[in-house]
Amino acid sequence: MPDSQPQPPPPSSSPGPADPSSLLLCGARLTDGRTVDVRLVGGRIEAVGTAGSLAAGGTRACGERVDLGGYLLLPAPAEPHAHADTALSADAQGPVSYEPQDVQRRATEAALLQLGHGATAVRAHVRVGDVQGLGVLAAVLQARRALRGLAELTAVAMPRVLTGVAGADGLAVLRDAVKMGASVVGGRPDLDPDPTGYVEAVLEVASEHGCPVDLHTDAGDPARLARLAAMAGGLRPGVTLSPCGDLGRLPSEVASRTADQLAAAGVSVVCLPQGGCGGVDRRGAAPVRLLRAAGVRVAAGSGALRDVSNPVGRGDPLEAAFLLASRYGLSPGEAYDAVSGSARAVLGLPEVRVEAGFPAELLAVRGNGLAGALSLAYSRVVVHRGRVVARTSAVREYCSSAASVELGLPRQGRGQLS
Repeated sequence: MPDSQPQPPPPSSSPGPADPSSLLLCGARLTDGRTVDVRLVGGRIEAVGTAGSLAAGGTRACGERVDLGGYLLLPAPAEPHAHADTALSADAQGPVSYEPQDVQRRATEAALLQLGHGATAVRAHVRVGDVQGLGVLAAVLQARRALRGLAELTAVAMPRVLTGVAGADGLAVLRDAVKMGASVVGGRPDLDPDPTGYVEAVLEVASEHGCPVDLHTDAGDPARLARLAAMAGGLRPGVTLSPCGDLGRLPSEVASRTADQLAAAGVSVVCLPQGGCGGVDRRGAAPVRLLRAAGVRVAAGSGALRDVSNPVGRGDPLEAAFLLASRYGLSPGEAYDAVSGSARAVLGLPEVRVEAGFPAELLAVRGNGLAGALSLAYSRVVVHRGRVVARTSAVREYCSSAASVELGLPRQGRGQLS
């Protein structure tokens, strides 16, 4: 019998021909050890049942079927901290081009690379103002439109200066950026001559337009963070800080007090365990265990994707989770939540569970358990809005040996290497 009952069909539907918008995922393993079939209809999970229980149809006959035997099925990751405008520019000869067509190409390719890793939603931080004005943002928004149906790309507008005489232009550009389509306001207050005034200006624009706030900071000044937390406490839909690497370098009692203040204000933190980004001066991940213990929502992002800040950045959420588990003491479940459930919450996206009624935003990774999947996450199947949007397949082959035969070791491959 199905473990999760099918949702009632809309009044106009009836059993019969296969629904082209439906998808049946067969034989997937869940983190609790069950092996299940999962039926997706209309961008949501319609039913979850024991393997074979949904294969006969149910409320409606399924269209496509995907065999996920040997795969672990998880809620899809989300990427809360990317830099689409500079991504994939590390190998550029000379200065990075910010011509709109170059930015759009890089932003699109970067989002597709991250989609292949499993991230069906990406928040990209984009610089506005200065020489480029709003041209770079326009190119990223064009990439967003081109990616519709494959991945969700949202933009954070990042002005450089917002206070004083020079800040008047930046403030006007920030407001124009929101009107153009940037759905988040942000930037780096540490670069402004008046960091507190910068935060006040950002919060004011966010309040005017009902936008979330996402700010870059090293978080090395506890007094400044306390003021920020006090100002941000009443803002909805919320404030996010990243990467906060210097918070871990503060004396433990100061860091603990600051974490408590951030938690009380409802401020989220996105750490970057894979490396830094162009928006901060120093590298190092935030003290994730300290923040979590204080009640701060902690998500993990990728940061730079092969730009000058990190020429080898992978933009892989599962690598971020691997590093949180291997270097920062989180359990595999906690580490994966940082790139999935908590990351989605930071982005204001609905929760995903492999249960009926939840959004069909899923990632299948070859492996029997979460720890193994984070260790060797090579083969992946990505589902967005109820359809497969990306596949990555890896095959490992070994030549024949007496040891593998005698010990019955598992092998992958279509044949034998000679």
